[in-house]
Amino acid sequence: MSFDALAIERVLHRVFIAREGTSLRVEEKQKAKETAALLEVVAFTLSKVARKKPLTLVDAAAGKAYIGLLAAELVLVPLGRGGRVVAIEREPRRVSLARAASLRIDAPGITLEIVEASAGDVAHWPLAPTLVVALHACGSASDEVIDATIAARASHLLLAPCCVAKTVSRAAGAQSAADALGVPEHGVVRQMFAESFVAAERTLRLEAAGYETEVASFVAPTVTPHHLLWRSRRVCEPNRMAAAAAKLLLLRASRDS
Repeated sequence: MSFDALAIERVLHRVFIAREGTSLRVEEKQKAKETAALLEVVAFTLSKVARKKPLTLVDAAAGKAYIGLLAAELVLVPLGRGGRVVAIEREPRRVSLARAASLRIDAPGITLEIVEASAGDVAHWPLAPTLVVALHACGSASDEVIDATIAARASHLLLAPCCVAKTVSRAAGAQSAADALGVPEHGVVRQMFAESFVAAERTLRLEAAGYETEVASFVAPTVTPHHLLWRSRRVCEPNRMAAAAAKLLLLRASRDS
């Protein structure tokens, strides 16, 4: 499946605005480009899942649940599989908007659930979902999604992190590692190091938990600076897990030294 950003804009307008004579804001049109690109990866991932398995998609740190709701109508329905979409968002206003939009989604046979909760509150997650998606989970939300994905034993994860703020606990660890390794004090250099450290820690944490992981751009850097996508699949290969766990210990040792 391929998705055109203009087609995504039309669906977003229908389900979130639904008023003639209005248009999406500039940032919403930008989001449509990101959504179109990510939905292609969602469609490819779900198309590879055995047909006998029911499909359950979790849209974590969902915001207005763009990904989950559009995936229901544009991916799950065309696949003809039926299924369930659970969008998890902690901010009440966004939850309200997502619930209203869900009533306009044309997805027969798909159960839509919009849950008001933190992305890391695994008690609100379905057990062993087919796919977890998180588009631009900001700061520590990305780490909450990773931890909950592992705890819920999800089969697949598509994670596009957003900013790495100083408030992210692992960013603080990156600064400790930078001090231990003698990284220059220049702000830009330190920020690049922190982002790389956090990215490495997230990758190894997933691999140590049994997730085969690759990191690649899902959209052009000109669309968004946060263009990297963690594509993870739960395989639980013991040798790979042990090797990743050993590397993770080394990485954390540089932080703690």
